[in-house]
Amino acid sequence: MQKPRSVAIYFHLHLVSDSTGETLNAVAKAACAQFDMGRPIEHVYPLVRNRKQLERALNEVEAAPGLVLHTMVNQELRGQLEMRCRELGQTSVAVLDPVMMLLGNYLGAEVSHRPGAQHDLDARYFARIEALNYTMAHDDGQSAGTLDLADVVLVGVSRTSKTPTCIYLANRGIKAANMPIVLGIPLPGELDRVQHPLVVGLLTSPDRLIQIRKNRLLSLNEQAETDYVDLDSVRAEVAFSRRLFAEKGWPVIDVTRRSIEETAAAVIALYSRARQPVE
Repeated sequence: MQKPRSVAIYFHLHLVSDSTGETLNAVAKAACAQFDMGRPIEHVYPLVRNRKQLERALNEVEAAPGLVLHTMVNQELRGQLEMRCRELGQTSVAVLDPVMMLLGNYLGAEVSHRPGAQHDLDARYFARIEALNYTMAHDDGQSAGTLDLADVVLVGVSRTSKTPTCIYLANRGIKAANMPIVLGIPLPGELDRVQHPLVVGLLTSPDRLIQIRKNRLLSLNEQAETDYVDLDSVRAEVAFSRRLFAEKGWPVIDVTRRSIEETAAAVIALYSRARQPVE
């Protein structure tokens, strides 16, 4: 007798960190991988180090209720986060607490409460922070005037994993910007004039794109049928993207069956080859 399939359960997962968020992302990914039916809709908030940044994250938690995992070691900000989560009726978990408590008891020492203390303050670390700041400021077509400072620019239609891939690349020290393709709206002229960055096009199959977009609309409690998920419209978007990438001569990555890590690895490989000296 065939075993019945588990029904997918979509849920919002908020990851709040006062450092780069790598540790938190790794823990969340490892935990979620143990639940076949779980489909987390991740909201990532790295480098939360003041009240304004925390408030921005908490506003999103309120708008999209779910689980809150954090690695906040600043006691004041942590207290505000946990108090607000209690007020909203949202579960919050400090994922490093059990390990830090165990180590503290074993060593007989106090916790330092230094954000990102696991990172050595070397040139590579600061390069990653700079890359992350750049990437966050150049998400979804923002700050086109400084696009030439990027290492990589990802271009694609909505929901081709541009933003999470850029954040992953930034955590590897690569300044990554992304530009959305919207039918009827030309890409900014700055994109044609860039000299430094590698521009990469992201493609996916129309069927897969519709599935992802419908899940996104579902998470936003949006029921109306629009061109955003219309098969003919989506096919037109994908076909236009394919023609554009060919016209510009940009390398293309098909993300249909790729995870974020796999897409990022493919981008890094293209970037490394592009930076090799021509013999």
